[in-house]
Amino acid sequence: MGGNHSHKPPVFDENEEVSFDHFQILRAIGKGSFGKVCIVQKRDTKKMYAMKYMNKQKCIERDEVRNVFRELQVMQGLEHPFLVNLWYSFQDEEDMFMVVDLLLGGDLRYHLQQSVHFTEGTVKLYICELALALEYLQRHHIIHRDIKPDNILLDEHGHVHITDFNIATVVRGAEKASSMAGTKPYMAPEVFQVYVDGGPGYSYPVDWWSLGVTAYELLRGWRPYEIHSATPIDEILSMFKVERVHYSSTWCKGMVALLKKLLTKDPESRLSSLSDVQSAPYLADMNWDAVFKKALTPGFVPNRPYEIHSATPIDEILSMFKVERVHYSSTWCKGMVALLKKLLTKDPESRLSSLSDVQSAPYLADMNWDAVFKKALTPGFVPNKGRLNCDPTFELEEMILESKPLHKKKKRLAKHRSKDGTKDSCPLNGHLQQCLETVRKEFIIFNREKLRRQQGPGGQMLDTEGRAVSQTQSKLQDGCNNNILAHACSRGCSS
Repeated sequence: MGGNHSHKPPVFDENEEVSFDHFQILRAIGKGSFGKVCIVQKRDTKKMYAMKYMNKQKCIERDEVRNVFRELQVMQGLEHPFLVNLWYSFQDEEDMFMVVDLLLGGDLRYHLQQSVHFTEGTVKLYICELALALEYLQRHHIIHRDIKPDNILLDEHGHVHITDFNIATVVRGAEKASSMAGTKPYMAPEVFQVYVDGGPGYSYPVDWWSLGVTAYELLRGWRPYEIHSATPIDEILSMFKVERVHYSSTWCKGMVALLKKLLTKDPESRLSSLSDVQSAPYLADMNWDAVFKKALTPGFVPNRPYEIHSATPIDEILSMFKVERVHYSSTWCKGMVALLKKLLTKDPESRLSSLSDVQSAPYLADMNWDAVFKKALTPGFVPNKGRLNCDPTFELEEMILESKPLHKKKKRLAKHRSKDGTKDSCPLNGHLQQCLETVRKEFIIFNREKLRRQQGPGGQMLDTEGRAVSQTQSKLQDGCNNNILAHACSRGCSS
């Protein structure tokens, strides 16, 4: 009994709404101000995704519901090679879920903190890839408003993807945005100016300014202006008036000219469209079709010798070992490369696998092994004694410290539902309960897989009987989610 285990994936009805039960939770990988992120695998297709989940009550208490709904509304209409794309959204009693592309290369902020040196060639390709993404957003009337290294993720091949649309805004025609939104060091001068004197507003050029600041920071390691989150706005505007941006003398003239055009203070004169970027002399030799197809290899690839993760299937791992070659940096000395090759030999009989093997390596011929044993040699890197020198483990925090861990959700919800029918159940206060109920009703459910099945041959949406649905109709339906909760939760649920 129980000895015959089936390895067949579970079968789900394709018309069934996707829910938490459709995914296997693999591990926690991140934590934001009001949400967490984990790696998941869809049980039927075995595809891997990142799943962001946000506690409803916390979102209400922190007045973040509208931002979550805005992000969902924006993302469900987008799909592009250089964006982090939304695949599914669903909810349960506790949380709202967004399932998106899984990108395991880390964000650019992480790599800056790891002191990665980004070459001009690498940043040049990033600018081109991000320009394609910004042009796509512009065609969909979207200003992202928070382009920065933290919101640019790398895939395993080193290509960039824009994420985090929770403060994005939609503008139509000649409309302008007027609220102050973004991250101060990356915000364009006109955003601050609108806040101070209520000027004409701002539009798409603010994202291109942020791209310029980001590109400068990747190349230099610091930003063009010494602006921080606590810097007063009048001081920031004064900086823009009197300070000159200093460009490194080691950068080529073409890169400097491109950055100057991106960091032009006047939005009317700023480089702020794909055609502007493509006409830059520095990018005259760029094959834009190859950029879009991700056919160009970035100069920085955030990978291990083999791109293997805890969830990579074993047959895929064995295939990698058979067909993939390990790439060694041309900047490493020959002795180090030879030593690594011996350690990474696939045949265990031929692998360097004992102390005597290591000691006989030519690269280590001058090593004083007695001094090594006595710790008498000073390492080239000495960690700071005054800090922990490691990130808190999200996985441990989720499993041990979190009061409502994800891996116990099923049991917790079942227990909660059974209590609801008893006299002992303790109801939430009336206002909070009203807000939670409104979130449940107004939450935007999305399924890209189902959407693709419903599209006709030309990509046109079909209804359940195969009839074409107009784009205008679907846009109007989307618009019903604007100003969510304003009528039902006027006492602080959303604004």
